[in-house]
Amino acid sequence: MPVSYIIKKMKMKKSLVLALIVCHSFGWAQEKQWYLEDPAKDSVQGLSVETAYETLLKGRTSAPVLVAVIDSGIDIEHEDLKDVIWTNPKEIAGNGKDDDNNGYIDDVHGWNFIGGAKGNVGDDSSELTREYARLSKVFEPYADRKVPGRLKKEHAYYQVIKNKYESQNKDNAGKLKMYSGVYKQFSLGLDSVKKILGKDSVSREDLKSIKSTNPVVLFSQMLVLNQPEDSSPDEMKTGLKEAVDHFEGAVKGMDTSFDPRPIVGDNYGDTDERLYGNTDVIGPDPSHGTHVAGIIAANRKNDVGVKGIADNVRIMVVRAVPNGDERDKDVANAIRYATDNGARVINMSFGKSYSPQKEAVDKAVKYAEKKGVLLVHAAGNEGQDNDKSSNFPSPFFLNKKEAKNWIEVGASGPDVNSLAASFSNYGKKSVSLFSPGVRIYSTLPKNKYGFNDGTSMASPAKFFPFLL
Repeated sequence: MPVSYIIKKMKMKKSLVLALIVCHSFGWAQEKQWYLEDPAKDSVQGLSVETAYETLLKGRTSAPVLVAVIDSGIDIEHEDLKDVIWTNPKEIAGNGKDDDNNGYIDDVHGWNFIGGAKGNVGDDSSELTREYARLSKVFEPYADRKVPGRLKKEHAYYQVIKNKYESQNKDNAGKLKMYSGVYKQFSLGLDSVKKILGKDSVSREDLKSIKSTNPVVLFSQMLVLNQPEDSSPDEMKTGLKEAVDHFEGAVKGMDTSFDPRPIVGDNYGDTDERLYGNTDVIGPDPSHGTHVAGIIAANRKNDVGVKGIADNVRIMVVRAVPNGDERDKDVANAIRYATDNGARVINMSFGKSYSPQKEAVDKAVKYAEKKGVLLVHAAGNEGQDNDKSSNFPSPFFLNKKEAKNWIEVGASGPDVNSLAASFSNYGKKSVSLFSPGVRIYSTLPKNKYGFNDGTSMASPAKFFPFLL
């Protein structure tokens, strides 16, 4: 389950909150790729993908569809993806020339807009932090004097940003301290149990068998035994570590002095600038993008790993999403790059609450609309009504008009009681439809596979049956 949802549940009892952290690792005793199954035949709310292949699509042929995945990067050498990664037919790899004259040298499998000659951006700050830092420079000089009339509207916005920043910064620091303490105590207890039993891995039954007065051992017993029956102590430890890592990143992302942008080497304030970045479409952590790509197009014919939904697509990799909030300039250029290089569909499994350069993104969306390119976007994991709260990028332009080439996707679960997942954003006007986004099994870097939850998984899952 997305940690962003867990954060909202912090008023619940600590043991229940901790259960939420790791529930994504356990889930139901069902097929790993339940989302491919048929509601009528398999009693889960899947997409009937296998049924479609066995009936409607049997014996039919199709033309390849180029799908751009704007994300954190993709492991293009993964055993289940390497055969479906797009190769630019007009570009000669490694010759240091712009063979196709598109402005990007050696863009063989796509492009990386958050890298440069000095390397790649891995972590980045939140957009809230960047806005707070920008506005603070403007309004700190007015701390002890009256703000000019011409700045009053922006000053009111600054006060909202300032209050939100200070509250969130304090909240993140407190949660990091709490989860770090819980993880430390649980790890100590688990290690103690392993030492007592002489095992490298222990089960729930092992924990039940231990009779101890050691408080850290008792703490570990309590945490694990309060979880669902199929929970694993080691999986719980992993889940807690993920929570600690999340809040460490959140705290770092709110450091106003942290700015990795010089790595890219662009003129960040120039939103019309197009030609920057590098060729590294994998990046330092391609986990998220690799998972998304596998949902769409993992090789269906190689008898390994998982089956993607679509059997005749090519994946163009466009890296624009760091560990932190993506930047509007990069999103706009990623959309333009994908459009100019032949993508018919663009998946965007990312989002944020502020968009200071929205005009640039709007222009890119309109450009893609004019070229007939469909944009599919994840609705977000805050459990909020997007009709009332902001989630960017958005199909609604600054002039209040709406893009016609946009599908906004919420997340659903495997049964009729979870057709809207508890963490998923929703909205009568702003969310188009819901799609499987709970316990989704797909590709991970280095030929691995695993489960993820979120509208990030629902976005590639829902639309791509139409690519069959």
